[in-house]
Amino acid sequence: MLRIQRAENGVVVFSLSGRIEAEDLDALKKLIELEPVERFLTLDLKEVKLVSREAVGFLAGCEAKGIKLINCPPYIREWIDREGT
Repeated sequence: MLRIQRAENGVVVFSLSGRIEAEDLDALKKLIELEPVERFLTLDLKEVKLVSREAVGFLAGCEAKGIKLINCPPYIREWIDREGT
């Protein structure tokens, strides 16, 4: 189950926790689209425990659009980097 918390202090931060599965991506996409400027958007992955292949592709796409990923667990970071190549 994915939980999302939003905070704003000059930069919008979505703190994600739990699992990011394919069925969670539509809701996450909609939240991101509601934000006026993607380049000031950050996804905090500190509490993410598990991701699907689709979620990795989504996260790689977020980075390509300028969305910052912080506190990314090493195994997720490595997977995103491999997907980008």
